[in-house]
Amino acid sequence: EEELPDGLDESCSQEEDEDSDSDASSVAGVPSSGSVALVSRNCMAQPVEDQERVLKPALVCSLFPNVPPTIYFSTRDERVEKLPWEQRKLLRWKMCTVTPNIVKQTIGRSHFRVSKKSNDWLGCWGHHMKSPSFRAIREHQKLNHFPGSFQIGRKDRLWRNLLKMQARCGKKEFNFFPQSFILPQDIKLLRKAWEEGASRQKWIVKPPASARGIGIQVIHKWSQLPKRRPLLVQRYLHKPYLIGGKKFDLRIYVYVTCYDPLRVYLFKDGLVRFASCKYSSSMKSLSNKFMHLTNYSVNKKNAEYKSNSDETACQGHKWALKALWSYLTQKGVNSEAIWEKIKDIVIKTIIASEPYVNSLVKMYVRRPYCCHELFGFDIMLDENLKPWILEVNISPSLHSNSPLDVSIKGQMIRDLLNLAGFVLPNTDSVASRPQTRSGSTSSLGSALKEKPKPASEHFLAEKMKKAYYLTQKIPDQDFYSSILDILTPDDVRILVETEDEYSRRGQFERVFPTHISMRYLRFFEQPRYFNILVTQWELKYYLNKHEGLELLKNWCVKGYHTEAGTDLAQ
Repeated sequence: EEELPDGLDESCSQEEDEDSDSDASSVAGVPSSGSVALVSRNCMAQPVEDQERVLKPALVCSLFPNVPPTIYFSTRDERVEKLPWEQRKLLRWKMCTVTPNIVKQTIGRSHFRVSKKSNDWLGCWGHHMKSPSFRAIREHQKLNHFPGSFQIGRKDRLWRNLLKMQARCGKKEFNFFPQSFILPQDIKLLRKAWEEGASRQKWIVKPPASARGIGIQVIHKWSQLPKRRPLLVQRYLHKPYLIGGKKFDLRIYVYVTCYDPLRVYLFKDGLVRFASCKYSSSMKSLSNKFMHLTNYSVNKKNAEYKSNSDETACQGHKWALKALWSYLTQKGVNSEAIWEKIKDIVIKTIIASEPYVNSLVKMYVRRPYCCHELFGFDIMLDENLKPWILEVNISPSLHSNSPLDVSIKGQMIRDLLNLAGFVLPNTDSVASRPQTRSGSTSSLGSALKEKPKPASEHFLAEKMKKAYYLTQKIPDQDFYSSILDILTPDDVRILVETEDEYSRRGQFERVFPTHISMRYLRFFEQPRYFNILVTQWELKYYLNKHEGLELLKNWCVKGYHTEAGTDLAQ
C-alpha cells in the first residue's frame, strides 16, 4: 500500500461557494503523460491536452426504466463532462493515508472532491475495519471492504477455511493449496508430517498477517523453525514451472461486488512477478530470497533486477499476465485451460469466506450497496502447470511505479469503479443526520432500506417462495428452473441489479454467477435463495441475453417496478 504526502487531507481545503462553478477542490489532476502524479497541495488544474480528449457523459444510464444512472469513471484519454453544480457538489470522496494515487487520479477525472466532513462522502478507499465499525457507513456510501474478508485475507485463516472446505467437500475438489500447519496449535501434526517426509523436504514459514515477503523463509531442518508464534508452516512447492530458469507467481485481481447473491469478477489482465535469481533446488541456496521469493518489494533490492515498461513484452522481472499467456501459447501450452483452473480456485476460495462475511454483513452493514472489495490472489504454477494458491491479499498493492503498472492497474481501477455502480444520492439523505442502530438483525428492516415496505401479500409470497426453494430435500434441475416461473419484486430487483452491473464490467470477466455455476452451489455452507435465482437466470438466458433483458423490462412495466423501483434507485 502507498503512503501519501503528509497533510493530504488538508489539501484542497477551500470549500466551494454553493453556486460556484469552479472546480478548485478537485481530488486529483489528470497526469498528462503515462507517469503517475501525486495530488498536489494546491490541486492541479486540468492539463491543456484535456481539450483534445474524448468527452464522455458524467452518468451511465441503466438498461431498465426508472432505475437511476451510475457515475462514470474514465480512462486517461477521456474527459468527463461536468454535472450541474447541484449534483456535482455531492461528488465527495473520503481520503485515507492508504488511498492509492491511481484511485485518486481516476476519481479526480470524474470531478470528485475531498470530503471535509465525516458524513457527506460517497466513496472511500481505505483500511479494513473491525466489523462493528461498518455500522457507521451510511446508505449512500461505499467502502472497499467487507466485514470478515480477513477470513481469507489472513494466511492462517485462509488455510483453516480451505482445510474446513476440504474436509466437508473432499480433497478432489480442494486440492489446490499446499499442506499447511498453524503453530502452536498444529505442532504435533507438523512433527508427524515432518518425520514421515523425505530427508530433503523443504518447508516455507510465514507470519500469518504479514505482507511484502516480510518474515518469510525457506527451511529444511526442524532446528531452523523460528520460535515466534503464531506461525504458518507450509510444504514448499519445490518444483515450480520455470521461465528462463526463474520461478514466478501470478497476481490475479478478483473483485466481489456482493456476497448475497455472490457476484465475483476476475480482471482479464494481471501481473507476473519473477524471482531475480535463477532457481536451484540445492539446500545451500535456501537463504537466497532473490531466488525463492517472487515479491516485487524483495526483488527490487537486487542489483540484477530488471524492470519492464512494455506490457506486451516478455522481458525483465515483471510481465503483464496477457504477455505470459502469449508466451505459453507460443510454447504449445493451453493457457485457456490454466485460466479456467484459476477461476475454479478463485470461486471456491471466495465461497470459503462466504458464511462469515454474510453473517457480518447482516449484523453490521445497512445495505449490501455499502461494501465491495478487491482481492489480490497470488497463484503459482508447478512444473505440470497446475495452479496453486499461495495467499490472498485484502489490500493488494496499487502502487504504480512503472508504465506497466500504470497501464494494468489504471485500467483495472477505472473498470472496477464503473462496476461498483456509484449512485448520486438525493440531497436529503446526505444532509440528514446518520441513523443510530443496534447490532441486532431486527433493526435491519429500517436501516437497510433495501426496498419500501411491501404490501403484506407480496411480502408473504416472497417469504413463502424463498422457504419453498431452500427447504427441498433433494432438489433437481427441473425443480430449480421453476424459480423463474413467477418473479417477485425482490427477484426483479436482484436480477435488474445483476444485469445492470454486468453491462458495466469493462475488462472484468464475471466468474460467478455464470451458466455453469450450479455446480458450485453444493460448496456453500448453507443454500442462498438469490444464488439459486441468479444461476438459474444465467443458465436460461446466457445464450440469449436480449430475451432475458426484454423479459425483465416487461416485469418492471407490469407494476413490480413501482414497488421494487425505489430501491433500485438506491
